[in-house]
Amino acid sequence: MAEHLFEYLRNLDLPCDYAIFGSGPLLVRGIIKASNDLDVLCGPEAWGEVCKKGKKIRLRDYGLDVVSMLNDRITFGTHWGIGDFDTAALIESAEELEALRFVRLEYVEAYKLIRLSDKDKQHLIALREYLQNNEIRHTAIQ
Repeated sequence: MAEHLFEYLRNLDLPCDYAIFGSGPLLVRGIIKASNDLDVLCGPEAWGEVCKKGKKIRLRDYGLDVVSMLNDRITFGTHWGIGDFDTAALIESAEELEALRFVRLEYVEAYKLIRLSDKDKQHLIALREYLQNNEIRHTAIQ
């Protein structure tokens, strides 16, 4: 299921000023096994492209406009609605995996520590296990 979302995103052939955030960076590494959707942060060029191809909607709870594709399975935005993240920094520091750009794990961890839903708590446990098993050290960005 996730591969279908990744393939759809690859086929959009977006400019490089984007990064997949939320659970996507965990999913691509196999840290979690499934996700129903992808959240993508966009810089100006990528945003211009997705606005031409998708459905623009307003997320009233966050005060943000997003573009939705694939029946809301992929959502694109220019800001992250939870926490105080620097979108440009997230995009600039993104890692390329499987021909897509992903927000670094330390930012994903920081976001999940802010949100702390039940799903986020499970994801944090899986992320920490992955980091420990792979002897990766980082500090969640505050």
